[in-house]
Amino acid sequence: MAYNYGYPMYSPYFPTQDASPQMRTPAANGPIWVQGEAGAKSYLVAPGTTVALWDSEAQVIYLKSADASGMPQMKVLDYTIRGGQPLNQNLEYAKREDLERLAQRVAEIQKSLKGADE
Repeated sequence: MAYNYGYPMYSPYFPTQDASPQMRTPAANGPIWVQGEAGAKSYLVAPGTTVALWDSEAQVIYLKSADASGMPQMKVLDYTIRGGQPLNQNLEYAKREDLERLAQRVAEIQKSLKGADE
């Protein structure tokens, strides 16, 4: 590596070892995990390659590729688990009538509180 006044000189003609660690070829065993779409967008892909990036926060796979000139593009795939139970199986939803009764009750309480202040 060349030095200039004690500081290393960085040049595209003389690549350094620590430059762009994400450009290395990923290991063939195991997925590449990223955090959300922002992590997938910031992941560097070598020109002419495609990588599958698995979201650690959601059920999403990003297929990120770069053409020969290095211009990246990304496809977003949502995946679901077949034959299994829904992940949120304990959810209970309120009926519209229940919500309307609750809204009416809240309005009555607010009205009575306003009357007590006067």
